[in-house]
Amino acid sequence: MSRLEKLSKLLNADPNDAFVLYGIAQEHAKAGDHKEACEFYDRCLASDPTYLYAYYHKAVVQRDENETAAAEKTLNDGIARAKTAGDAKALSELSSLLDSL
Repeated sequence: MSRLEKLSKLLNADPNDAFVLYGIAQEHAKAGDHKEACEFYDRCLASDPTYLYAYYHKAVVQRDENETAAAEKTLNDGIARAKTAGDAKALSELSSLLDSL
């Protein structure tokens, strides 16, 4: 059973598990299925808007698809959440990625 299959099975048990949704998004991103990856990052963030690294990795996928404006919006949303959460590490990483676009 593949990692994606295992994660999908876990998702069936709890469709709002942000960790599982993030993992599925990561698997789709690694496979090059960027549309599906973004959908699962969105589901992760809908489930838990403070899952800061979902913003980062979603923006990477958007950047790789030459969707710069969408990546900037994703990063700005993540930066706002990181500031609210007081997460300096996430804030730094999100800001660095934004600066590199």
